[in-house]
Amino acid sequence: MTKITKAVIAAAGFGTRFLPQTKAMPKEMLPLVDKPIIQYVVEELVSVGVEDIVIVTNQNKRSIEDHFDKPSEDLVTNLKAGGDKKKPLLQMIENIAHMANFVYVRQKGPYGNGTPLINAEHLIGNEPFIYTWSDDFISADPPRFAQMIEVFERYNCPVMSVIHAAGPKDYDKYGFAAGNELEPGVIDVKQIIEKPGQLNAPSDLATVSGFILTPDIFEYLHQAEDQLSEGAELYSNDALKLMLADKHQIIASDIKNGKYFDAGNKLDYIKANIECALAEPDLKDDLTEFLRQLLQ
Repeated sequence: MTKITKAVIAAAGFGTRFLPQTKAMPKEMLPLVDKPIIQYVVEELVSVGVEDIVIVTNQNKRSIEDHFDKPSEDLVTNLKAGGDKKKPLLQMIENIAHMANFVYVRQKGPYGNGTPLINAEHLIGNEPFIYTWSDDFISADPPRFAQMIEVFERYNCPVMSVIHAAGPKDYDKYGFAAGNELEPGVIDVKQIIEKPGQLNAPSDLATVSGFILTPDIFEYLHQAEDQLSEGAELYSNDALKLMLADKHQIIASDIKNGKYFDAGNKLDYIKANIECALAEPDLKDDLTEFLRQLLQ
């Protein structure tokens, strides 16, 4: 079994739901308390053994590269001048640059979440890898990718993370998968439908927040791209559906003990900030009291 050490993060979206803030700042760099959203995603990848991370961006995302680069000399000098009090901050920002090997690729091709994969194909090689988004995540224990890797190691085939739809609107936002349950929370996928609407959904299992993919996905992505009508979007699920048609096995992993946050959505972004703040020991009590008073 090949160990998963590579990941692709799609980070080329425009973040229009957060305009005007995202006119100059990438949505991936919006903070959750004191860390940008994308850092939470990177930290989770690193925690499961990922060493090489390809981030697919566009022309307005330079600040992502700067964030994962070594700190500037001016900042280092400023923190050193702060003495022992600032040493933890200096260590923290120096560690960011060494979390993984980062490669940045500009997105080219049709709109849709299948295109970042095609753009990263030449960097992946013949090995399985993780594909995920830069502005959403599942907070889970164990981490979602740890759960997915366990499933991948048992079945040795692509794995998609799924959560149960929270309401009718979800059926117009996500892809949905259905199939036969092989064991609790593990589904042998037989059907994938993109944004089906509640009446046409094959199940309540929304395909969100990440995949473990095998290198044969690229063959099917190119097939899906060749079949696109003019102006249509290229979805990663389009390639997975072609794989199903060729009798490849695909597994859906229902993430346990998880909370899903689409931080590209205003309400979910606020919720994620509150959740992250409540996890900070020095903020939890004061924030809890503030929320209690606010809601009285």
